[in-house]
Amino acid sequence: MISPLLAGIGLGLSLIIAIGAQNLFVLRQGLRREHVVLVAAICAVSDAALIALGVSGVGLVLHAVPWLVDVVRWAGAVFLVGYGLLAARRAWRPSGHTLEAEGADASSAAPHGTAPLAMLTATKALPVALTCLALTWLNPHVYLDTVFLLGTVANTHGEDRWIFAAGAMLASVVWFFGLAFGARYLGRWLSTPRAWRILDAVIAVVMILMGVSLVLPH
Repeated sequence: MISPLLAGIGLGLSLIIAIGAQNLFVLRQGLRREHVVLVAAICAVSDAALIALGVSGVGLVLHAVPWLVDVVRWAGAVFLVGYGLLAARRAWRPSGHTLEAEGADASSAAPHGTAPLAMLTATKALPVALTCLALTWLNPHVYLDTVFLLGTVANTHGEDRWIFAAGAMLASVVWFFGLAFGARYLGRWLSTPRAWRILDAVIAVVMILMGVSLVLPH
């Protein structure tokens, strides 16, 4: 019989390793090497919080209030379509920046003004963090996967349910940090503006389709 910890890791990975809005955002930030730790940490901590809510029984409360899920569903649809349109705009009118150029700009600016650079970095980090939070918490599928499904399966392990939950949380940490930091090894294939246009076009299509699918009747 598989241990609760390994069961949690296995189910957790099976639910998050898929092409989705959150993973695409983490991948893009990792490729750009911008706020990588922040983005991965937000995703991992958010997953851990949602898993804990599911194991503690909050999922049953949400199931009894279906209109709350509908609110999240529509808000998520609007956000995903909006983000997809922004990605489409980047693909249509690229900035011309490449992966190497962005890294060079940051490294060359650092010695000349540490304080202004720190303030600028913090300013840029806020919209990235808010976008990451929105992609995570405005996605109704994340509630179905983590709060309902993982919470339900975890509770079948009885007293070991929190060990199962710890495994699922560990899976999230490994996946998001691995995806964020591993993305940089794709840099040589994304060293031209054209490659970034293709990536943004793919992101735009996926985001818009996911947003529309949230409000279409199933």
